[in-house]
Amino acid sequence: MSVHDHKVTAADGATVSLSDYAGQVLLIVNVASKCGLTPQYEGLQQLQDDFGDKGLQVLGFPCNQFKGQEPGTNDEIQQFCQVTYNVTFPVFGKIDVNGPDADPLYVELRAADAGELTPESNQRFYDLISSQYPEWIGTDAIKWNFTKFLVGRDGQVIRRYEPWVTPEEIAADLDAALA
Repeated sequence: MSVHDHKVTAADGATVSLSDYAGQVLLIVNVASKCGLTPQYEGLQQLQDDFGDKGLQVLGFPCNQFKGQEPGTNDEIQQFCQVTYNVTFPVFGKIDVNGPDADPLYVELRAADAGELTPESNQRFYDLISSQYPEWIGTDAIKWNFTKFLVGRDGQVIRRYEPWVTPEEIAADLDAALA
């Protein structure tokens, strides 16, 4: 299966086929507006600005599963993204990324790359997740907002980046994927 096989819901409720993005490199990110990592929107927009003409498309998926950090409506989320961070990349309708109601796109993304959260990879974040969601340790669960998936032009997942990896830190991987 390919990421391109999925349909998602836009913020206005319209259905969008990810096949519309076939041939582009995608950076798929679960986002939130009231998170300590929310300033990553700025870096994500910078990646879109810097690499969009080379074939990158950033796609944001709001999620309220992490301490209620995305409480707004889809309209409020759109307004926040545009006013606060001048976001021009698509920010879709709110979804779940974990659990029984997880969007099928995220079920596939998680299966393609389970990620790695260990004390060695990021002690502070590991301690946070261990205390808040211990059942997620050692699983493919999305651990927090701003988990990123780099997807190739063919719709296959190239790599998962945990939330503490900033957009700026993945620019070299984008160069390689876009080459």
